[in-house]
Amino acid sequence: MKPIQTFTVVPAVPPALERLRDVAYNLRWSWNPEAIALFRRMDNDLWESTHHNPVAMLGAIEQRRLNELAADDGFQAHLERVAQDLDAYLADTHTWFERIHDGVHQPLVGYFSAEFGLTDCLSIFAGGLGLLAGDHLKAASDLGVPIVGVGLLYQKGYFRQTLNDAGWQQEVYDVNDFHTLPLTLVTDASGAELRVVAPHPGRDVLARIWQVRVGRVNLYLLDTNLDENWPEDRDITDQLYGGDQEMRIRQEIVLGIGGCRALDALNLDPAVYHLNEGHSAFLALERARMLMERNGLTFDEAKEVAAGGLVFTSHTPVPAGHDTFPGWLVERYLKDYAYELGLTMDQFLAFGRRNPADQNEPYGMTPLALRFATVTNGVSKLHGDVTRKMWQGLWPNVPLDETPIDHITNGVHLRTWVSPELDSCYERYLGPRWRDEPTDETIWTQLGHIPDEELWRTHERRRESLITFTRRRLQAQLIKRGAPRSDIDFAGEVLDPEVLTIGFARRFATYKRATLLMRDPERLERILNHPERPVQFIFAGKAHPRDDAGKELIRQVVQATRQERFRRRIIFLENYDTAVARFLVQGCDVWLNNPRRPMEASGTSGMKAAANGVLNISTLDGWWDEMWASHATAAVPIGWAIGRGEIYDDDGYQDAVEAEALYELLEREVVPLFYDRGQDHIPRQWISRMQASIAATAPFANAQRMVREYTERFYLPTAQHALHLRSDNVAAGKALAAWKTRVAAVWGDVRVEASDATPTGELAVGTTLHATALVNLGELTPDDVAVELYSGKIDARGEFIDPQIDRMRPVNWDGGPRCTFEADASPARTSGLHGYTIRVRPDHPDLRPRFIPGLITWADASAVPVASGR
Repeated sequence: MKPIQTFTVVPAVPPALERLRDVAYNLRWSWNPEAIALFRRMDNDLWESTHHNPVAMLGAIEQRRLNELAADDGFQAHLERVAQDLDAYLADTHTWFERIHDGVHQPLVGYFSAEFGLTDCLSIFAGGLGLLAGDHLKAASDLGVPIVGVGLLYQKGYFRQTLNDAGWQQEVYDVNDFHTLPLTLVTDASGAELRVVAPHPGRDVLARIWQVRVGRVNLYLLDTNLDENWPEDRDITDQLYGGDQEMRIRQEIVLGIGGCRALDALNLDPAVYHLNEGHSAFLALERARMLMERNGLTFDEAKEVAAGGLVFTSHTPVPAGHDTFPGWLVERYLKDYAYELGLTMDQFLAFGRRNPADQNEPYGMTPLALRFATVTNGVSKLHGDVTRKMWQGLWPNVPLDETPIDHITNGVHLRTWVSPELDSCYERYLGPRWRDEPTDETIWTQLGHIPDEELWRTHERRRESLITFTRRRLQAQLIKRGAPRSDIDFAGEVLDPEVLTIGFARRFATYKRATLLMRDPERLERILNHPERPVQFIFAGKAHPRDDAGKELIRQVVQATRQERFRRRIIFLENYDTAVARFLVQGCDVWLNNPRRPMEASGTSGMKAAANGVLNISTLDGWWDEMWASHATAAVPIGWAIGRGEIYDDDGYQDAVEAEALYELLEREVVPLFYDRGQDHIPRQWISRMQASIAATAPFANAQRMVREYTERFYLPTAQHALHLRSDNVAAGKALAAWKTRVAAVWGDVRVEASDATPTGELAVGTTLHATALVNLGELTPDDVAVELYSGKIDARGEFIDPQIDRMRPVNWDGGPRCTFEADASPARTSGLHGYTIRVRPDHPDLRPRFIPGLITWADASAVPVASGR
């Protein structure tokens, strides 16, 4: 049976406590320890049982307790401090963005992501991608960057993990009650729900919009669970990453197209649209459709304008992580939409293919995003290299190092992840600026002011908290599973709060190699059960519901924990979530990460651990590769590297080599250093590494640095470009589209007919080379192209090494098809074999990025010297 009418019941909060609502409905409480302490003070058990949800807590707390708090002067003062702090935060007009970029046009940035990890109770994220998105919004809020988030509000969110008796992962999906979460329904002026439509075959799918306040930033989430929708359409936002390919494309239509329309319905007009992964790439097409409709543009014109404001971030070097759909499925759902854009289905599908002419190739969201984006980036230096290799084929004949994919390394929101105890310690010795300006390296140079004893005792308290939490959670797991009383009692005694504790917590995927440590069980046993220097491990993590190989790794770890020799020293915690993550990154001594290079795009758990003084031991992959490289020669090491970044063709051999390296590090360096104590039982050399690690990682591996980079390198230049294309009735956008069409039509006639360089023969280092080239431009002019001298040292394979690129200037052009270009360069910076070639590419002041796929011409061996070519 269903009700004929619904209404929302809210708690009868006494007037004296009314500000609790303001605090509860703005997620800034999630990174304010004082606010969290306020909610714990109300009812700590209820805070835990509601999964740290202040809105649900207000609805469940007894009226008697609310009345007691209203009469408690101490609680009233606490509430007033927290509320005033929130008010001051929201009213602050001296944020980083306003100070540094005062007077600059403040472009709104639309940040689209399939998941956002903001706090424990808002379960709309699966892992690293969502947590990164959440930290991005939090940092943007702290910095005052004008950004708005867009995502989906999942009825079930991601799964809750349980294990059966065999240690095999089971998935349980809890239903979110949106009315008891810290979000509000968006309504129009009449009070009716604000809704948007997303195109589906033969119908439109309705979605309502929910608002989440994240400090100064708003996040808008779409929800299709409406009576007016078909039953199967109501389920589109039912489950994060649930269902088959058909459900996935429907979700991505709602996210990309529906999300774009939601911002429009809210009267928000971002100058920049940032795609956090390719899930929302359909928004690029929707932006073009809107421009066609409102400005009377052709698709080609609208595409240039829409693309001018698009930033795309790719997060995965794993091919399976990039969504693709069969062409027939795309046609089923978007055939009518393609018609609205004035495109044939073949033209529409070509945007999502590496090879546009290959009709058998599936439609990929990453190629679609890459073909539209003005700026594309990976999420670490190494990942930028990997991403260029993965997608170089979209720009044929463009050198790998010039493939237009940049990188900005991820970061974490420090105030969310640093423990309250260490937060207070930093406050005492570094001052409050560590919170507001964590990118300032000078702040972290003051870590030496923290007495070794105080830093160590602070860390030991966190390890003790972790052990207590682990025991209780493990006992709860066993009780739910119906385990014998003896096993439950034993779980209350596992681990030792004074023993070296190493954490491994992340998604269980085969490339992350959770069981690398267990390749030699006898050796591991000797390490763990050393009579004087024991070691203990805590594992946690989920496998994707359809990843049986990942589930098998979990089963193997769980089986190891049941062996008598490991029972007290290896623990697996079920249902890895942000609450578990905080205990682990704040309480472990060492953070273990051993992915198979270069499969880790960035990784952020190690950053969170490092900010808490936890030392990293990791293969050289993701963020750790560049962090280690920049501090490899430091006087005090910041952690440990497993291997030197070698990549072997044989995965089994690679695993064997790196398992051996890991054992060696543990036996010879990590364990002895931890137990190297003086008479005061303080491991001073270990503490020196903790301080060195914090000082190196905190100013770099934080989300404020990341968002500042995005703002200054991507958002502001892209916004300026996008607004230029849209100005004067889209005059520049129309001109750019017309120019591209004209250039593409005649590019086949462009060729380098002749080239020459002097002097010839042997050149002394530093000699200036004078190069000339005769180029047949066909119907183009010298202003339409960039002719470039490409020169440098040659390796044993005949390839250029770190080439130098010099633009050549036109001379002797008489208006005909041929023009001579010349340039002077000094490519011979070192001795050895050098060479040069000439290339021609289209060039226009408004061209972003600077290469047009398929339009680049290189000189070949038939390009005879200029003198004879004339």
